[in-house]
Order: sequence, then C-alpha cells, then structure tokens
Amino acid sequence: MIGLDANILVRYLAQDDPMQSPKANEIIERRLTEENPGFISIVAMVETVWVLERAYRLTTREIVKAIERVLQTDVLVVENEQEVFTAMIALKGRHGSFADALIAALGARMGCRYTLTFDRKALRLAGFELP
Repeated sequence: MIGLDANILVRYLAQDDPMQSPKANEIIERRLTEENPGFISIVAMVETVWVLERAYRLTTREIVKAIERVLQTDVLVVENEQEVFTAMIALKGRHGSFADALIAALGARMGCRYTLTFDRKALRLAGFELP
C-alpha cells in the first residue's frame, strides 16, 4: 500500500496542473493496483474536500461527485470509508459541512453519545450538542 497526500488527490480530481495532474493520473490509473492500492487517510480526505471547496470554489454537488469518485476507485483505500460515506451523504443533503459530519460519524463509531460543540452550524447534524 502507498499513502497518498491530499495534493495528489486534488491534482487528480481537478486536472488543473499541466505538470502535476498527469503525474497524479499515472499514479492512480496505472501505478496503483488492487493488490498495491493507494491509502487515503481521514486527514488527507478532509484536506482534499477543504481545498476543493475553498480554493477551487466547487459547488456542493461537484464536491460530492469528487468524494464519490474517490470512494468508487478500486485502487484507493479510504480510511474509515463508511464514515466518509456518511459525511458525504450529510454534505449532499446540506445538513452540515463534510468535516463536521465526519467528526460526528467518527465519534459515533467510537461510541460517543454525542459531540460537544460551540458551532451552531454543526448542531444541524445529528450527534452534536451544545455544552
């Protein structure tokens, strides 16, 4: 397994850099295999979504499509894939941010009854409460 940083994913998804995007394509489409997959950590996934949202100004729909693409790519292993999927569904339904939904999903996976927050937007998601 080979770890992939967020910048590899961003270049692969955005196809915006004439030097780095072809290299990212080569890695994901030819170098990685199901026997030797690429690993995407939770941190890399959150960073990728943040960059697509903030720097690239992609719409929620476009970001959801990007996450789906990553989750459906056979040569990529996503850490806590089920929680990433849950967060994507929350984002798609406009219930909250991807990061907040992921925090709630990971907390629930670990047995948390809820997650305390001061973030009023996060309160729209199940699993958050004010202190």
